[in-house]
Amino acid sequence: MKIDYKKLRILFFPVLLPLYLFISCSGTTEDPLITDPPVEETGNEWVIYEVYPGLFTEKNVFNEVASRLDDLEKLHINVIWIMPVYEQGELKAIGSPYCIKDYKKLNDDYGTMNEFKSLVTNAHAKGMKVILDWVANHTSWDNNWIENKSWYTQDTNGNIVSPPGMNWNDVADLNYANSQMRLEMINAMKYWITETGIDGYRCDYAEGVPGDFWEDAIQELKAIKGDDLLMLAEGGNTNLFSYGFDMVYGWDFAYKLQDLYSGKTTVKSIFDTHQKEYQGVPEGKQRMRYITNHDMASEHSPLQAYKGEKGALSAFVIAATMGGSPMIYSSQEIGYPSALSFFGFREIDWESNISYFDQYRMIMDIYTSSEALRKGELKSYDNTGKVISFLRKSNNEKVLIMVNTSDQVQETKIPIEFAHEKGKDLTNQSTETLPSILTLQPFQFKIWQL
Repeated sequence: MKIDYKKLRILFFPVLLPLYLFISCSGTTEDPLITDPPVEETGNEWVIYEVYPGLFTEKNVFNEVASRLDDLEKLHINVIWIMPVYEQGELKAIGSPYCIKDYKKLNDDYGTMNEFKSLVTNAHAKGMKVILDWVANHTSWDNNWIENKSWYTQDTNGNIVSPPGMNWNDVADLNYANSQMRLEMINAMKYWITETGIDGYRCDYAEGVPGDFWEDAIQELKAIKGDDLLMLAEGGNTNLFSYGFDMVYGWDFAYKLQDLYSGKTTVKSIFDTHQKEYQGVPEGKQRMRYITNHDMASEHSPLQAYKGEKGALSAFVIAATMGGSPMIYSSQEIGYPSALSFFGFREIDWESNISYFDQYRMIMDIYTSSEALRKGELKSYDNTGKVISFLRKSNNEKVLIMVNTSDQVQETKIPIEFAHEKGKDLTNQSTETLPSILTLQPFQFKIWQL
């Protein structure tokens, strides 16, 4: 389900740090400003791929997804998140996969239980976790649970209602004051782990469910799966980590990145948002970082949001390398040009843009082979223009990333500490001397190992 976190952003005033003048192309002489203190990224090294089954085929979806595991392995994916695979409701329904009729039954169009189990087994053989989308806030109106009226939220006249204020009229809101419903929900979540061996859940609208339920559910699931359990929350608040979630969305970062490419915000705001999202994140936990997901892609493709293939690729470089756990939504790696609704089927030709896929593969090769990019400190440089510049540093490695976020040629100064130093361009493995003035073509990016 879509939540407009953009509207829910909380305004904040960053802590003012001592300022030095930025070396501009007009002739100032000081070093570029480091805008924030180092932020060290820690935690497991997840690379997520979101699967919408409706983009694969109208029948035998699980087999089709399994046939793409080799390609996903080339992207270094180690977590496959599959959007809801359960039987969908029909009463008052509008075709949403988040309208669940039966939590323990597969959507017949997607395949059989044996085919799903085979997909999980094959993914595990490649070192990939499989997590399912879980919809705990509501059910369809024809879910069998509806017979237990007390399991649902009711108005003053005793009528079951949809989730208040969300305009989701195709679903009925669950009542978490009812202990029986809670137990049955946890029982259903246990079912897929014990029956199919999946590794956890991406939890839809996690902030629409009481935190103490998530605490109970995650504790119960860990009793089965142990530390191998992976729980991802759709939400923005850091308190979700305290309930036991391992990873939480980076909603603000994704929207801020789109704003940057549309000219609505500045490079500095990206750094500020990154720092804000990581305040209060416990050690070992992560934000999920992305340039699109099923909600965003239903409005516009990455090519539309970031001004073409080159723009979308450059935005992904920022999202994947600044920090957090990178996520790729099925279709972005081949540069699908238009919006993709997740209501119904639209079969994708996964071989339609191999050269673009290879560029994603190159970026993920760089990311996964670099200790600094996966878990190093972040140092950002204040650039009042259109080029975003930052350093990721670990004990053994430094990586400097510079990205032109505009469709115009840009000149910018290399941070003075690295000007005229030797660096290895990780996009082509060549060694070069970094200039003092860097010219970047529209949406060009540079990734140097120093």
